[in-house]
Amino acid sequence: MRQVLVPLDIDPSLPPAGSVLVEKAGATMGTSWSARLMLPPGVRSELGAQMQDELDGIVDEMSHWEPGSVLGRYNRSEAGSWHALPPRFFAVLDYALQVHEASGGAYDPFAGALVNLWGFGPERRYNQPGFYAPAPGRVQETLSHRASLHPVLDRESRRLLQPGGALLDLSSVAKGYAVDRLAFCLEQHGVRHYVVEIGGELRGAGVKPGGEPWWVTVEGVPGCDSVPAVAALHGLAIATSGDYRRYFDHGAGRASHTLDPRSGYPIANDIASATVLHPQCMAADALSTTITVLGRDAGLAFADERGLATRLLLRRPRGLEELTTAAWRALLQ
Repeated sequence: MRQVLVPLDIDPSLPPAGSVLVEKAGATMGTSWSARLMLPPGVRSELGAQMQDELDGIVDEMSHWEPGSVLGRYNRSEAGSWHALPPRFFAVLDYALQVHEASGGAYDPFAGALVNLWGFGPERRYNQPGFYAPAPGRVQETLSHRASLHPVLDRESRRLLQPGGALLDLSSVAKGYAVDRLAFCLEQHGVRHYVVEIGGELRGAGVKPGGEPWWVTVEGVPGCDSVPAVAALHGLAIATSGDYRRYFDHGAGRASHTLDPRSGYPIANDIASATVLHPQCMAADALSTTITVLGRDAGLAFADERGLATRLLLRRPRGLEELTTAAWRALLQ
């Protein structure tokens, strides 16, 4: 038996008469993007190029893989320098810092040094020859150095202080934001019925041909059995954080790409995946990571306190254990 999740508020409006189903796709952020949309009569169909331009602009600003990006230049800049932030960059960093504060540091956009140390950054990759896990002393040294840094976001002037050696990494929020920007791009052009996706993170609105919502399968854990679930992306976005995406064997377990910035180590709390449904994909992206780091009890409490529709899948000796929040269960039909 599968779970079926449907939003509590549904707009019964159908696509305008004469709308046609159009599909667009491309590449971004080391993965693919796609869009399925009901194109109304009179709307130009060159939306694919405009969507790609939007994504390319986000990469130019927020990629930690591109040395020339705004983020890359900030990370290499001298101590005491202030950096004016483009509007999109500011919006993402501002939100990330809000989550950082709300989570007590379990989420940290300035954890770039730890990401690099554990081989999940652009250099000294975990899956390349010669990589080895850092020694405890090196982890503590990195934590101590980070604790001495105090980057400052001047929200009024939209500028960011580089205290010297602070390393931004927006990879756990920028992809979700990019999904939101694809949705914004479509809505700017009068498209109200669509589903957009980047690397498995999705956002949908309206309905597809025939009046059905855009149904998507909720991501499970590869190689493990769990209760299948589908969600109607009608004014909702979905993102999943999983320990199976990027990891390497370390000791008796696995070192996941999801790091706890408070301890300096990969998570070790049995959470195989955390899925969040939210109106904004940026939020679903960042919050699924946050809940994963917080762990079972603190993560569920964090989600319940904020009314987040969340599902956790935990690794147990006999298989996966599913835990959900009240907001998730409220969507079940």
